[in-house]
Amino acid sequence: MAKRDHNVGDAVIIKKYANRRLYNTSSSSYITLDDLSKMTREGTDFIVLDAKSGDDITHSILTQIIMEEEASGEHMLPVSFLRDLIGMYGNSMQSMMPHYLEAAMVNFRENQAKLHEALRTNIGNNPLTKMAETNMAMMRAATKAFMPGASEGKAVADSSADGGDNSELNELRQQMAAMQKKLDELSN
Repeated sequence: MAKRDHNVGDAVIIKKYANRRLYNTSSSSYITLDDLSKMTREGTDFIVLDAKSGDDITHSILTQIIMEEEASGEHMLPVSFLRDLIGMYGNSMQSMMPHYLEAAMVNFRENQAKLHEALRTNIGNNPLTKMAETNMAMMRAATKAFMPGASEGKAVADSSADGGDNSELNELRQQMAAMQKKLDELSN
């Protein structure tokens, strides 16, 4: 194990003692692997050093966290992936794998962020939302058509309520109002 492979910078230093206890030098407290897992999810940069030798053991601690996560519940790493990964050790491509996996994870995070942003900004343009609005308008119009006492004034108010922003919905409302009018004439 190499001494301090990471850039210490603003990273929190965690010391691992021979008794397997982890000590957070930033908070001056003992912590667990669960605490390190939480810190990782929160984006806190940390380095784990062997308290006696000063060796950087961050890699083995992170691997240990993954092993505990995999053993305690849902598996994120499929067996086929693990087999392929093990098969890469000793392979001529082994030196490329860390860079490839890192780039793949960066790409995944970027795509995930883009998806979240698209969903956040386009929720109003969501086709499912439009379909639900259209279905509701059709249901209201159908209810009015089959209930002779329904007032036409509300249908006109409904269609002008959204200010013409949704022309498809307005068109459907107008069509349903026309159908309602014809049904009312037929029932007389």
